[in-house]
Amino acid sequence: MTHPILTEVAASISEFKANPMKVVSSGNGMPIAVLNQNEPAFYCVPAAAYEAMMELLDDVELLELVKARMSEPAIRVTLDDL
Repeated sequence: MTHPILTEVAASISEFKANPMKVVSSGNGMPIAVLNQNEPAFYCVPAAAYEAMMELLDDVELLELVKARMSEPAIRVTLDDL
């Protein structure tokens, strides 16, 4: 059976067990697929990559909000009105 691997870098579980920090650093900050018998067992996401993914998710949510509000009528204000 085939399984999609959603990263550019993959390592075996035995490599990960032997030296987890080496495996994580080999991903250059990007997520790494850890394989067990050539099937993805889990993904290791370094903190920097996790923060970047969370920022992208926030951006997606904001984009949806902007698109939803684009059809609302505009209200003109001046700085004096504020």
